Amino acid sequence: MNARILDKIREIEDYLEELAGIFPDSFRQYSFDLGAKAACERYFEKIVEAIVDLAFLVIREKGLQTPEEDKQAFDILCKAKIIGASLATRLKEAKGMRNFLAHQYGTVDDKIVFKALKKELRKDACIFIAAIEASFC
Repeated sequence: MNARILDKIREIEDYLEELAGIFPDSFRQYSFDLGAKAACERYFEKIVEAIVDLAFLVIREKGLQTPEEDKQAFDILCKAKIIGASLATRLKEAKGMRNFLAHQYGTVDDKIVFKALKKELRKDACIFIAAIEASFC
């Protein structure tokens, strides 16, 4: 595993810790604290972008097919048996949510974002990192 991959893994882990340090205790706090909500949404964007970057680095390092779009990177890693199909689906959904937040395509459902931040993002990021690390063993 090259240094760029290790650096990207550390970046994701750092972002996850920083997010945990500012994440509100309840949905009520999240929905009323506009500053915290905006910061949490920004961390969501940064974490998902770093995950996509990591996927591309791994694809390049392993000499796999170059994706034509970001979401395709997860399918390529799945096809190479580096990640499972359900994780690939969840990461593609996270990328879709990241795009929605970043480009403000419509009204954001705070409950969905809060749930993703609280229960799904950390878990999926950690599973992804573990799968990447295992693929180099």
